[in-house]
Amino acid sequence: MSAVGGKPSVRHSVSAWHDNNHQLFATAHHERKVSSAIRQEGRSLRSETSSRTVWDESDTSRRLSERVWDVARWKDVLERCAQKVDEEMEALTLSKEQTEMVLAATAVPLEVSSECLTLREGRQGPELVHDPVEEQLKKEVELIEGVQRRLQQNIHQVFEQLCVLQEIRHQLTSDLQNKMDALDIDMSCLSLNIKSPDISLKTNPTRIPPGSSTPQEWVQFSHFNVARAHEAMQASQRMREDTSLAAAQMNNELETQRRATEFALRKRTHQQEQARDQLLWQIKNTEEEMTYMETDIRGLDADLQAKAASLKLAHTRLESRTRRPGVDLCRDQVQHGLVAEVQQLETTIQTLKQKLSEAQLSLQKMKLHHSRMLQDLSRKQEALSLEQRSSNTRARLRPTPSTDKTPVPLVPLANSSGRSNLQPMAQ
Repeated sequence: MSAVGGKPSVRHSVSAWHDNNHQLFATAHHERKVSSAIRQEGRSLRSETSSRTVWDESDTSRRLSERVWDVARWKDVLERCAQKVDEEMEALTLSKEQTEMVLAATAVPLEVSSECLTLREGRQGPELVHDPVEEQLKKEVELIEGVQRRLQQNIHQVFEQLCVLQEIRHQLTSDLQNKMDALDIDMSCLSLNIKSPDISLKTNPTRIPPGSSTPQEWVQFSHFNVARAHEAMQASQRMREDTSLAAAQMNNELETQRRATEFALRKRTHQQEQARDQLLWQIKNTEEEMTYMETDIRGLDADLQAKAASLKLAHTRLESRTRRPGVDLCRDQVQHGLVAEVQQLETTIQTLKQKLSEAQLSLQKMKLHHSRMLQDLSRKQEALSLEQRSSNTRARLRPTPSTDKTPVPLVPLANSSGRSNLQPMAQ
């Protein structure tokens, strides 16, 4: 036995060698079988996941398209609603401005009525009466002040409604801005694909952001905004109709009262003119009577002077005949005639003096009454002048004929404020 250098190795038997080969072959076959199964499963999984991924991407794109359509539809609804709100705000603003013009127009009638009352306070004496003109003027002042209060109340209500519409328009614009932003984002997402350069993995993209809403809440929010806007616009339209109707009714009331006041003023002026003319006629007749009376007084005085001369003559004759001597101092017919003449003259003179006194007293009374009538005439003329001044003052209230027959629309067809082109709110 020869010696061999090196480490001794383990010897295996032939059967062990065959077993080892068989195990290697079996393991290789098993691994190939497992690998084949895995490859088949991988191919099936690739095919399935590829189809699923394509379907999911297609379904997501479809849902994005539907979402874009829904958002765009609501965007159009909000734009139309906001446009109608703008038009209604413009119409309501125009109604408010017209009501303010009507309110401003009542200042002149109130000023005129107050001025007429002040003018008529200048009447004096018996002419300062509480007549129907004064009643109508005071009624007119009360009516105008009541109309002003109602118009001011209407203006305040319209202003509050404008504030409501402005707040609703702000809410619509905010919702519209959100819809436009969401539409831009969804359209951008819809345009993306796997080859887009700006796609990448994100950290926790499946999280639910704070403030998220459900589809039902999303629809209800915009539906509530639109429904609220329609309700406010209907209320605004009713308010415009009520305001227009109230303005027309108040205008009719003012016109009716104006005519009643002017009728009373014309009637009173006519009465005063009649009284003045009657007084002038009385003054004229009184002056004529005074002239006649003065002539008669001068005649009475002349007759009285003549009767005094005749009485002197009779007295002288009687006194002279008392100096007849002796039996010639006889109470003859001459004596009786002279005595009767003296008595008659004395009675006549006394009667003439009494009549002259009565005539002078009557003339004095007529002169005094004539002076009173002149004073009353002055007051009547002054009162008539005040009535004429009042009538001239009220000429400012009479409607002037207009040559422009073009009707003024109460509701504009276009938005003249420039808000017809709806602009989204700035972020």
